[in-house]
Amino acid sequence: MDSPIKIALVSPYDHAFRGGVTDHINNLASQFRAWGNTVRVIAPCSNPEAATDPDFIPMGRSVALPAGGSIARVSLSVWLRPRIKELLRREAFDVVHLHEPFAGFTTFCVLAESKSIDAVKVGTFHSNNGTRLYKTGVGRLARRYCERLDGRIAVSKAARRFATRNLHGRYEVIPNGIEVDDFTNAVPFSHLQDGMINLLFVGRIEKKKGLKYLLGAYSMLKWDWPNLRLIVVGPGKPDDDSYRIMSERNLQDVVFAGNVSDEEKARYFKTADIFCSPTTGRESFGIVLAEAMAAGTPIVASDVDGYSSVIENGREGILVPPRSDVEIARAVSTLLRDPELRARMAANGRRRVERFRWQRVAAQVGDYYASLMDARLIAIA
Repeated sequence: MDSPIKIALVSPYDHAFRGGVTDHINNLASQFRAWGNTVRVIAPCSNPEAATDPDFIPMGRSVALPAGGSIARVSLSVWLRPRIKELLRREAFDVVHLHEPFAGFTTFCVLAESKSIDAVKVGTFHSNNGTRLYKTGVGRLARRYCERLDGRIAVSKAARRFATRNLHGRYEVIPNGIEVDDFTNAVPFSHLQDGMINLLFVGRIEKKKGLKYLLGAYSMLKWDWPNLRLIVVGPGKPDDDSYRIMSERNLQDVVFAGNVSDEEKARYFKTADIFCSPTTGRESFGIVLAEAMAAGTPIVASDVDGYSSVIENGREGILVPPRSDVEIARAVSTLLRDPELRARMAANGRRRVERFRWQRVAAQVGDYYASLMDARLIAIA
């Protein structure tokens, strides 16, 4: 972008709750503003006081829907359309960027009302599964409304494959981003540098994330590595299977840190000797893998769509079949026995993660905006 523009970043998800899409939008907004652009974030919000963005525009409240083993909080209010129509007319955006355009009524209504405005319209597709509303919308209306988008972005090849199964067309692959320096420069927790080996899990504690398989693997590893400790970081409570494994096998040195701040999360990554993400479902990207690489932490992760686009098996970490505590234990044991391999994977990760630095990702998105705006000017001429 050669000159400042006015951008709307529109989310279907409740902005009062942290999540991958919400974080993505907030970081894009911050970077675009740093370059002199005007940005408005538009999303449903159950608690406007929780949204710290001074230019945030709340648009409806949300309801919780099951979504690929997780919960998506989206608005289902069709009464938003008059408000959205007036907002688009008043703000006169140069770019309207919709994230998951068909995951909720907020983004869908913006797209439906965008026909009468001159803004370039861009859709980013984050999901490798989608909410029920997303799938229903695709079947009935999305194909027709998707033609109103001037450009489409997918955060990974996995996300592009999912989107193109329903919405054929050309997608620019631009990855998610992270604040690399926050993890690279994080200070380890001194009380956890006590001679124990730290194995780390970070994520929501829900079935999809596969914690029970990591606990099963940990119970095997603990026999040969009595100084091994498992640190679990993230909101939620273990399921019944996880409690059963911990109880029956009398697992020791398992630390549940709960939900933590971004600064604390970076410190846990920096404290870890090995990071493990045993997810069982499809992932569109794998932010936690990028965060581990930025901290210089070697990785053991499930070999699933989305993850294989972030790390290469054998370079930054080891990819294992999902739902296999035996394979997780084998991969972790390989790293525990070979400090040189761990150091090599950590160094490879630090190099690879530079492609996910937010400044670089936002610049790619900005360049894509510019190409679409130039194409529109050429078409008008």
